[in-house]
Amino acid sequence: MYTPPFEIVFTDERLITPSGLSIIGGMLGKSDFVKWCNRIPIDKKRSEPQIKDGDILLTYIGLLCQGKTEYEAVNEMRDDPEFFKSALGITRSIPAAETLRQRMDDIGCGIRKQILEANTIMFRTHGVEPSPLSTGKVPVDIDVTPFDNSKSHKEGVSRTYKGFDGYAPIMAYIGREGFLANAEMREGKQHCQKDTPAFWGETLGLCHQMTNKPLLVRMDSGNDAKENLGILLEDGDWFIIKRNPRSSEQKADWLALAKQCCKDIRTPREGKTVYVGSSWKEVTYAAQDGVNKTICMRIVYEVIERTIDKYGQILLIPDVELNTWWTNLGWSDDEIIASYHAHGESEQFHSEIKTDMDVERLPSGKFATNELVLELTIIAYNLLRMIGQESLKHKPDKKRRVYRRRIRTVISNLIQIASHITRHARKTFMSLGRSNFWRFVFKHLWLRFATPSIP
Repeated sequence: MYTPPFEIVFTDERLITPSGLSIIGGMLGKSDFVKWCNRIPIDKKRSEPQIKDGDILLTYIGLLCQGKTEYEAVNEMRDDPEFFKSALGITRSIPAAETLRQRMDDIGCGIRKQILEANTIMFRTHGVEPSPLSTGKVPVDIDVTPFDNSKSHKEGVSRTYKGFDGYAPIMAYIGREGFLANAEMREGKQHCQKDTPAFWGETLGLCHQMTNKPLLVRMDSGNDAKENLGILLEDGDWFIIKRNPRSSEQKADWLALAKQCCKDIRTPREGKTVYVGSSWKEVTYAAQDGVNKTICMRIVYEVIERTIDKYGQILLIPDVELNTWWTNLGWSDDEIIASYHAHGESEQFHSEIKTDMDVERLPSGKFATNELVLELTIIAYNLLRMIGQESLKHKPDKKRRVYRRRIRTVISNLIQIASHITRHARKTFMSLGRSNFWRFVFKHLWLRFATPSIP
């Protein structure tokens, strides 16, 4: 008969699983985010008025950094409230799930401006700047990613372009690391270009606060609009935007132009010809002062003609594929196309938010509360991303080169790291087991982010 090698017993020792929240609290404390949260005025009519709004926000950020969005997950913190209060900088007490839900509804989306400002200040406080490309320009990728909230009756949930019911928030990532510069909650049925010019003005201002290097903005064809081109040109930014062919433009016309003018003709296989080149077209847009301006804009094109498909079947009518991009860069055509294809990496960032942090099926039935959840996600996501990038400087595994630490890895190995909490000589000690592979990385992160800076 098989005999289990262990017996399960309970102990009174303080064994903490998400010890990495102490780094999160230290990062928030050094950036004055905790102090700002605690200065939010309290409505005396609310339930549990002794719990500050700052405690509510810090508690929920702690949940997000563990990859949890449901309010009931806060009950896990209430088994050892002393640790979580000191780790996150909570001044009064950890709220119950019911209190957290009600107070999140009360706060709503009224502090969006303050959260975005706190996000940029956090970057400057920790000396973190988004990394540029090899050309010296910092990429800014804008895209809409639908959140699946089907089979629910939440406010704002409607049919998205992906074919399910949910929300369609717009995200703005900056740097090669994919830091989150801005995000805006939107109804599922809202077109990606609606309200985007206003979002752009806000996002560009935030990006310029995070870096003083030139910006390279990349967007897909859903944001092909002269209003966007005008905003970027007036702001002095570089851009690559996927272009929608106009109704007056036919693929046959572009193919004829390519055959006549293109000097870069490639034949990757029999029956397939690729024409890559540039054309120019005048674009008129309205400046900020209301004056219309006309500029001659560069269009990079890629025309693909197939007379034989990939299976060797000869086509009676050639298949023509057309891709065009707006740009004001002086790079080669191939560099423009390759840089736009790199814009697709933002889908990975979407995935990390929706799956690793579980921020897709939002917890509230109120649109304003879910908007607050998305705004707090900006803070939590960037904290985890900063920790992940800094951990690369102290690699436990040098067998392969890693450029970015996935959020899931950060949460599982650095936030959910287990420790033993003891008090001795008026000090609190966090002990990490010698069998923990990430213990040296954790100590490096603690010294980098959580300890006071020495002037």
